[in-house]
Order: sequence, then C-alpha cells, then structure tokens
Amino acid sequence: MLAPHARADSGDLASTASPHLSVVMVVYMTGPALMESVRHVLAEPRVDEFVVVDNGSSPADAAWLRDLSRRETRVRLLQGLGNIGFARAANLGALAAKGRELVFLNPDAFLTPGAISALRDAARDRPSPCVVGARVFNTDGTEQRGGRRGEITPVTTLLTLSKLSATLPPLRRFEIHREGEPPPPYPVDTPTISGACFYMTGRDFQRLGGFDEGYFLHVEDIDLCWRARQAGGSVLFQPKARIVHVGSTSRESPLVIEWHKGKGLIRYFFKRAHRKRHKALTALLAPLILAAALARPLARQLFHRGARRPAKRLLPVPS
Repeated sequence: MLAPHARADSGDLASTASPHLSVVMVVYMTGPALMESVRHVLAEPRVDEFVVVDNGSSPADAAWLRDLSRRETRVRLLQGLGNIGFARAANLGALAAKGRELVFLNPDAFLTPGAISALRDAARDRPSPCVVGARVFNTDGTEQRGGRRGEITPVTTLLTLSKLSATLPPLRRFEIHREGEPPPPYPVDTPTISGACFYMTGRDFQRLGGFDEGYFLHVEDIDLCWRARQAGGSVLFQPKARIVHVGSTSRESPLVIEWHKGKGLIRYFFKRAHRKRHKALTALLAPLILAAALARPLARQLFHRGARRPAKRLLPVPS
C-alpha cells in the first residue's frame, strides 16, 4: 500500500493493464542526467511500465516529472513522500508496479539497446530468487567499479577502501572489484552486482521482502544480493547488458553520501555476523571502515580544490 500522503500520477493505463516489465527509478536531486536517463527508458520497447518515485527534486524537475506522467501512458509517478531513503522508496515503487518483472535503474544511468532483453535472458532457468546485474560503464567508455564484485567482508572492504589490496601483491586476493578482469562471454555467478541497474521478477523481490529499509542510502543492493544467495538463489553478472552510469550527479554532499555508505557497510557486517568472533572483528574494524569511507571525499576536496571538473558526456559504449 502506498503511503497515505503519496500521490501517484499516470496517464491512461488501460493499454498496460497487465504489463510484463516495469522499470523502477528513485529520484533525488539528480540534475540534468535525469532527463537523459528517462529518455533512454522510454525509448526501450521492452518497458511496459515506468514507475518513478520522487524522493525530492528541484521545483523545475518535479514539475517536469508531473508533466511527463500526464503525457506518457507508461509513466507512473509517486510524489509527496519527502526523502524517505532509497530502500524504502524503491520498495514503494516495486509495490506500485504492475509488471511481473522488475528492472531497478538509477536516475543517472542510461540503458543501451538490448540491455533489458539481455538481463531477462540471463535469469532464464536460474535458481530462484535470482538477481541479474548489468555491466556498468563510465562516460569515457571504461568499465565502472562496482558492477561485479567479490565477497564483501570487513577485511576485504577495508583493504579495498584503503587501496592496499590493489597496490600490494600479497593482498590482491582480497580485492573486491573485478572490472580489471576480462569480461566473461556469458552470464556468470558473481557474489555482488551493482544496484545501478539490475533485474528481478516481482515474485522473487517480494519473496526476499524487498530492500532492507534499515539502509538509508547505499549497501541495500549488497544486502539484497547476499540474502538472495542465502536463500539458495543466484546472483549473476550479465556482460551483454550494458549501461552507462554518470555517477556523482546528486547535489547532496559527497561527505554525507560516504557517511551513509560507511554506516550501511557496518550495519551489513553486523547483520551477517552470526558468530561472536565475527561480531568482535566487525566492532574492531568498524571505526576504520567509516574513516576510510570518509577519507575518500576529503582527499578529493583537498587535492582538487579550485580545479574545474570537466563536464561528463555520454559516449558510445564499447562492445
């Protein structure tokens, strides 16, 4: 059920009374990338319904979304919620969606032709609940970090955040990120995929209880992947499903974002620590993980102060 103060706007949905696939997008102060992302979604013929949950937009963007929902019959818009956090907003969007299949997409991520078909194909005949993630690219055509990751633990996280696993050969086995490896020719089981774009059936999403709303921003995708595997399901990386993810488009402070990410990681590690020694290790490393997360935006501010960042452009995605 939608929150009592939520407003859902849509066009005439008679032609999509029983949609097969719904895209769910949570919007919060995204900026110019939002319109480009929406354009790519609506250009995809496989999308039967497009559910947009507005967690908070500028007055101009909010008005644009309302006009869009009146013009486009596939668009359903939920507004008036305030910033309730990504996980809760995404769950509301999934609950409002009528599609039997769901694709969750960031508002600064651009679908490429065939991406949705590739995601759906990968899930065929796989153990349920099944999560399928896309191959994520930067705007310069390089593969983005986070699209395919190994097992995320307190140790691997700390060594990755500190870059020790990338710079010290004896520690490279602890590196989480796999974008430096050659892409596989077919979908492969991967412990963790990116929440920027992934596919699930609505039934599987509900079976897992959706996103854990204890996470406000970030880590909810990591948690979902872990719970799918714990339930005997599968998490897949589909290299043929390509998206471009701009990233860092939110007008929220990078420090605030990394604070939520660090807090989410610590919550996640305590959640899956069933033994006393694992809880003790998490408690010991928690301050270091939070400090390492916050150190990244602080370092960027220090070294790039006064430097003008070049505008990000959407470039062709390599095959």
